[in-house]
Amino acid sequence: MTEAMSPTVGLAVLHLFCKVTPLADTDGVLVAARALKASGHNIEADAHQLVSAALLGHKADVCLMALGPDLWRLRQFQTDVQAAGLDVVDSYLSLTEVSEYAKGIPEERRQARLYPQLPPEGKSAFCFYPMSKRRGEEDNWYALPYADREKLMYGHGSTGRTFAGRVLQVVTGSTGIDDFEWGVTLFGVHPDDLKDCVYTMRYDEASARYAEFGVFYTGMVAPLPEVLVTVGVTD
Repeated sequence: MTEAMSPTVGLAVLHLFCKVTPLADTDGVLVAARALKASGHNIEADAHQLVSAALLGHKADVCLMALGPDLWRLRQFQTDVQAAGLDVVDSYLSLTEVSEYAKGIPEERRQARLYPQLPPEGKSAFCFYPMSKRRGEEDNWYALPYADREKLMYGHGSTGRTFAGRVLQVVTGSTGIDDFEWGVTLFGVHPDDLKDCVYTMRYDEASARYAEFGVFYTGMVAPLPEVLVTVGVTD
């Protein structure tokens, strides 16, 4: 068995956006999910998690968000999902992290960012999008002094915290491992909670001047068997 490939801290996060094909098989997908969360490589059985969401719109039918310390395990899960007849039409890879602007946060919050337990109870509205900081000739985030960036991010975080209880924001880093610099996964009580959160935070200078966004995927979190029935996967 291949030795585990893991980040030094935190978890790897793989979002798979899939479309249903005529070959899609419920049992095959469920077997893939069980294999993801099984013990192996001397890693605890509960170290890998899976969040499933039924998506709306034409871009994909289902999102399978797999988290865990072993990239080989995530790769095998992707292989198993494809073998079960789901067509992976888009994906995103990132790592849980603690931002350089939040190094002094309490240990409990630090652990929650590095090792989140998902999905959160009572928040089944789901959204994912990637984002980067702008490097334009006039507005270049990386040309700002650290103190200025820290001040802007403190204000951005303060705005985000006003949605505590309504929205859980899971921000994961992807610089050097995918097309954007971060992946943002939002879990809300209602879909308009997600809309209000993103809309409000875009007015912060950190976003208004310096943020660039990728494709958005939106749906509803539910247990995997329920999601598969909803998107039309048959036995």
